[in-house]
Amino acid sequence: MSLHSKCKHMAELSTFANSKNILGESPFWHRDRQSIFWVDVEEGILHEQKLSSESPTIWEVGKKIAVILSAKGNEVLLGCQDGIGRFNLITEEWKLEAPIQLDVETQRCNDGGFDPMGNVWIGSMDVQVKDGLASLYRIAANGQSSKVLENLTIPNGLVFSLDHKKMYFIDTPTRTVKVYFLDSTGKITLDKPAILVPKSMGMPDGMTIDADGMLWIALYGGAAVGRWNPSNGQLLEAIAIPALHVTSCCFASEALDELIVTSAKENMTEAQLAMYPQSGNVFKITNIGVNGVKMLSHTPSTTFFQ
Repeated sequence: MSLHSKCKHMAELSTFANSKNILGESPFWHRDRQSIFWVDVEEGILHEQKLSSESPTIWEVGKKIAVILSAKGNEVLLGCQDGIGRFNLITEEWKLEAPIQLDVETQRCNDGGFDPMGNVWIGSMDVQVKDGLASLYRIAANGQSSKVLENLTIPNGLVFSLDHKKMYFIDTPTRTVKVYFLDSTGKITLDKPAILVPKSMGMPDGMTIDADGMLWIALYGGAAVGRWNPSNGQLLEAIAIPALHVTSCCFASEALDELIVTSAKENMTEAQLAMYPQSGNVFKITNIGVNGVKMLSHTPSTTFFQ
């Protein structure tokens, strides 16, 4: 069965930004600015583009930025190679707010996000993607960090259920989305594997959740984004993307009814690049038949933006 035939709606795909990123990641909808932010991890570049424009703005942050966590005013909270920091879009000042003591110098931060209590969850990984050297950290609202999971490889796709009682988490090479129970203090207990992505569909990367509680997963090496039911592991639909390495996705627009998808052109042969010349671009999918939900963000007690 083709990817297109699994799509229940007449979804429409277009190229949002002709960015040609080496490793485009972490699309982020900034409602106040009516724009999409994303990063090119390897180049240390932060991108912004208005939904109504085809002209992007870029900032060379000078660090390997892995994830956009939150935004307030003219500042964005970023996870980078040495921890979590604030970047001012006007002054271009960078301030490290919560350093993470990584195990070795060859590690950097990767994907992450806020939980309902205002804690930040962020992964670390080896820059050479060596097995077992990655970890998942929880950083409390006061900036204190603790290692929660270890012996990982590529921590990715971390989101929380609509009732805030579960955390869904991906260690990409396992091709598995695991579900953890989350208590009121931010501690987790493993429940079970929720989704296993078939090898033929690539590997799961970034992830977001829609208003029905279904998970949208970017498929690295799979040239698609898929929608899964985490309750039974069923693939509900998949939408082909004209880029081989699809990296992450987020909902955007006032109604949160558009899906923004990032991609990468890393780790591709000349033949693959010829087959997928739009690799590294950012895409927009409309008419997907479902809305997203507002991202979890910092709480009033979170010190990062004070």
